[in-house]
Amino acid sequence: MAEVVIVENPAAAGALVAAEIGRLIARRADAVLGLATGSTPLPVYSALRSQLEGVDVSHVRGFALDEYVGIDPSHPESYRSVITREVVEPLGLTPSLVHVPDGSLDGIEQAGAEYDAKIRAAGGVDLQLLGIGTDGHIGFNEPGSSFASRTRVKTLTEQTREDNARFFDSPDDVPMHCITQGLGTILEARHLVLLAYGEGKAQAIADAVEGPLSAILPGSAIQLHPHATVVVDEAAASKLTLADYYRYTFANKPAWQGI
Repeated sequence: MAEVVIVENPAAAGALVAAEIGRLIARRADAVLGLATGSTPLPVYSALRSQLEGVDVSHVRGFALDEYVGIDPSHPESYRSVITREVVEPLGLTPSLVHVPDGSLDGIEQAGAEYDAKIRAAGGVDLQLLGIGTDGHIGFNEPGSSFASRTRVKTLTEQTREDNARFFDSPDDVPMHCITQGLGTILEARHLVLLAYGEGKAQAIADAVEGPLSAILPGSAIQLHPHATVVVDEAAASKLTLADYYRYTFANKPAWQGI
């Protein structure tokens, strides 16, 4: 079972996870971070600005989870632009060491295998940040994705496109396809940290953490990982059967263990 940490609000979640990333970088200056986009990881990136102040992060490496297919990398909602704007520039990371899947149409057939090869060449991801969709997807692994899947092109569901339409001028502007790390790729990271906030994510979290393993709920794949941490606010934890147990175990956990 994943470790579940219930916090008061997204800011507290961000501070908790940022502290863990700070400890990781202190141990390993060239740590490899798995970077998620969307609104969920923003409190982590915000907290990291002060957490890493004065720390040399020039050797820290990063791999984004996904990218839209066919989008111009300079488009403000391409994940290349988002990662640059929200992570690389604010934290002072070295741009050439932070990678995003190549969503250009030219060479898209090989782009997934090439991205997995880059991750392997870097020695694998030390800590992978994850969000979860209302339908249980992680990365852009939509319901039905294989637990053994690798980085590949996927067709986005209507629900995911509707969820992401707030970032575009029109729902019709949301790309139909993406290239995403597969569940098998994600599970190779040494530490998974899944974050979720709000009542709208409560059912997906309960199903991912306490429900059966099922391809219909891609987030349930975290149950297969030896070091997975789920950090949620009270609203997102509202449907967890063992919420009191999770609070008790975290309150009595040795501080040196981190998350």
